Amino acid sequence: MKKVRFVIKMKRIFYVLTIVTLMMACADDDKFSTASGLRLTFTTDTVKMDTVFARTPSATCSFWVHNDNDEGIRLVNVRLNRRNQTGFRVNVDGSYLDNALGSQVNDLEIRRGDSILVFVELTSTETQQQEPKLIEDDLVFTLESGVEQRVNLRAWAWDAEKIYNLVAEGWQTVESATPLIIYGDITVPEGHRLILRNSTLYFHEGSGIECYGDLIIENCVLRGDRLDHMFDYLPYDRVSGQWKGIHLYETALTARLSNTEIRNAENAIVLDSAAFDKENIRLGMDNCIVHNAEGYGLCAVNSNIYVANSQFSNTLGDCVYIAGGQAEIVYSTLAQFYPFSAVRGAALRFTNYYEETDLPLVGLRCEGLIVTGYDEDVVMGAVRDTTGTTAFEYQFLKSLLRTPRVDDADSVRFDNIIWETSKDSIQGKQHFITFDEENFIYDFHLDSLSTAHGLGCYL
Repeated sequence: MKKVRFVIKMKRIFYVLTIVTLMMACADDDKFSTASGLRLTFTTDTVKMDTVFARTPSATCSFWVHNDNDEGIRLVNVRLNRRNQTGFRVNVDGSYLDNALGSQVNDLEIRRGDSILVFVELTSTETQQQEPKLIEDDLVFTLESGVEQRVNLRAWAWDAEKIYNLVAEGWQTVESATPLIIYGDITVPEGHRLILRNSTLYFHEGSGIECYGDLIIENCVLRGDRLDHMFDYLPYDRVSGQWKGIHLYETALTARLSNTEIRNAENAIVLDSAAFDKENIRLGMDNCIVHNAEGYGLCAVNSNIYVANSQFSNTLGDCVYIAGGQAEIVYSTLAQFYPFSAVRGAALRFTNYYEETDLPLVGLRCEGLIVTGYDEDVVMGAVRDTTGTTAFEYQFLKSLLRTPRVDDADSVRFDNIIWETSKDSIQGKQHFITFDEENFIYDFHLDSLSTAHGLGCYL
């Protein structure tokens, strides 16, 4: 029994010693100093945000505040230097800097060796100017010693007009010197016409153009609305699939695009099958760029299209897919270097069918093209009707094609062709002046050493 009592007493002593040790440790941690030489350390001295649209909340930025001293530090307050005048919103260690309290939070503690997390957002007011304007403030940390430490907050705000679920009426023109942010779809009903001119349209996720009538786009940029970065090196503008793209339905019989850039869409341009009219060009494109789509660059089903001096590049699906109908593509660059997947479509695909429906390819005429990419063969022609009753007519003139040389009976369809292979001294990406595969920056103008001068959309 004595042994048992001794063990019990030893356990009690151990528990007491443990509690005392913990209390001493806590008491040590609770030592706070007002020495003027103590400083906090920050993971950044400047929070640099991306450009944001006025009246639109930014992405959230964050940084850590560390106390690397041997004693705790009390903060009298943390405040925005310009109070509520800039639109910055700050949360410090779970406490929001309430504008009603002077945009500050009071009486915070950071124990020795401890840290707190700060979150920063911005919703800027309108700047009343067309160019982006610098928005700046300081987040001021006032220590109990009276020392002040600051972290600079800065962003560029840009006035923009927000458009929600636009439905075109009659012959409607949209033209704007300031950016247009599109929420919901732009819809063009059958029998109506929409003209987009001299504008930059930023489409929110899930938004696009749904066209049942006529569509004219002149001198415009169409892209996603995210101005921030996915990673430090990768802005969302270089990431595909940011918005839906342009969908031309069966009843859409006239679409004209000129001097226009369409980038980072899901499917950039899709033309649904309609009653084929050899005399009416449903889609005409001149001096256009279609880049970085998560699906098709251009998918034309049983349509009559004309494309000149245009670039189709870097799509997960085919850069250009022609299913039946009639198409003429001249002096254009089709470059399939989609970077986000090793399984990508062709630069050019043409067929006499679409899904389960046979569609005569009345005629595909290609002249002056550069058709290249990563893969050994980026030009794909496919015939499903083996009886020969469904037309499959095509012709390539004076072009560079990255595809095996055609030496069989179909060779008559090719004239003055540069047959590119991976063994050529200049091939694929080497044709172009800028090809940054790490940062996804491309310029498909021809390098001085390219063998394709006189071809493509940049002569």
